[in-house]
Amino acid sequence: MSNLDESIGKLLLDLQKDDPDSFKKLMKKAQEENPDLFETDIDSENEEIEKYNLEIDEYNKKIDEE
Repeated sequence: MSNLDESIGKLLLDLQKDDPDSFKKLMKKAQEENPDLFETDIDSENEEIEKYNLEIDEYNKKIDEE
């Protein structure tokens, strides 16, 4: 992450903590102007993670049995 990204992130975290109403307004405006930045398919990502975790569990069981 670049220094600029880190600085912006810190400013947003400080704003969220110090002035939550302004933060909500800012984030709402950002989402309206750039909806593609906020589009994520969390459910499919979680399914992939769960599938991977199950594969790891199965592998670990095989190792334990040997």
